Amino acid sequence: MNNSTTPLSYGKIFRFWLPLAITWLMMAAEGPFLAAIIARMSAEKLNLAAYGIAYAFALVAESPVIMLMSASTALCHDRISYRRLRNFTLWLCLAVTLLLGLFLLPPLFFFFAENLLGLTNEIATLTHRALICLLPWAAAIGLRRFYQGILIAAHKTRRVAAATVLRLTTMTATALLFYHFGELNGAQVGALALSCGVIIEALFTRYLARQALAEISQKQPAAETKQMGYREIWNYYLPLALTPFIGLSIHPLVTFFLGKGRDALESLAVMPVIYGLTFVFRALGLSYQEVAIALIGEDRNNYLKVRNFAVGLGLLTSACLTLIAFTPLADFWFRDLSGLSQNLSDFATGPLQVQAIFPALTVLICWQRVVLIDARLTRPISIATAIEACGIFTFLTISMLYFPVSGAMAASIAYVVGRLLAVSILQRSLSKPTI
Repeated sequence: MNNSTTPLSYGKIFRFWLPLAITWLMMAAEGPFLAAIIARMSAEKLNLAAYGIAYAFALVAESPVIMLMSASTALCHDRISYRRLRNFTLWLCLAVTLLLGLFLLPPLFFFFAENLLGLTNEIATLTHRALICLLPWAAAIGLRRFYQGILIAAHKTRRVAAATVLRLTTMTATALLFYHFGELNGAQVGALALSCGVIIEALFTRYLARQALAEISQKQPAAETKQMGYREIWNYYLPLALTPFIGLSIHPLVTFFLGKGRDALESLAVMPVIYGLTFVFRALGLSYQEVAIALIGEDRNNYLKVRNFAVGLGLLTSACLTLIAFTPLADFWFRDLSGLSQNLSDFATGPLQVQAIFPALTVLICWQRVVLIDARLTRPISIATAIEACGIFTFLTISMLYFPVSGAMAASIAYVVGRLLAVSILQRSLSKPTI
């Protein structure tokens, strides 16, 4: 799709990657903005809790479609491959929407929410209404990520960023409109704003991809190219779908461990702040995955430069987080910007220092996934994620029983240990001669 014969340079990689990095950072601003809106409406505690629970359910619902961007970036090279993956995407989006709709049937939902999760009827009702507003969320996410992959493969990353700007604008306008003039509760306002933003983004992304799609439609598959049937696409994509599903299940369970560990209240208070800071730097690495898939080259002719850029990105992001974690900047971030007390700021500094290496590990594991996705070997990716989750929970369990450390410190060490296990597993797969 990209007809440029200009040799790949590090400057070109940077310009290609930058719009996607900005996109990830913009998306990171959604949560704090909507939480601020809900906090200014009536019954703010109940609605913030309901919105948070509904959002967690929505993330689980969208997890099967998250990796469609990587799949379309890697696979959609000609008319036949595009049509098959598009049809697969449509059926997958329909399936996750129907499953979420089935879950929202009142007898099933309220049994799960009240009897299994222990929510009060009031919070369960608010959560149910918010989830109804989020019903189109997963399908819209799937479609826009599919077409984002098309744009990335066509080297049109600025259009991805432009669609995200429209998403944030729509979300903001919707939230403010219902905040000032609507009769909906805060949880519904937040959920509806998210859905409207993502739906508009999906439609606009499809519009922006029209030129790239026209180019794909004119391409016939090469004679030596082996086309993937729907069964092969399913076998290829299933491990990718399981990866975010497993990953998204980690954080709620870590929260459970924090509530049972040492210094539970302090740990629960500081971990979201630590997570928010580390995510800024991890997002820069996460945004590089599809970039590397698109630029590595059909014969991996750009392998070294794309890998070297990943090395530099990993070192830079961890160096920046290290600078914050081990200097007075940590106190400035926690106390002055985040509003934590001096005691909580001191409490959070140690766990942050442990996680200073995490951005580099994020870039590393994304690079490993790129090589495996390019080789169409996706099963090791989900296996490594499952082992990472098991490592985190095992370490947290042991630390609760035997280690005299706070829950926040134990969780930070567990995150790093789990990621090192996943990296080790993927490296073994990469060392095989077939890669």
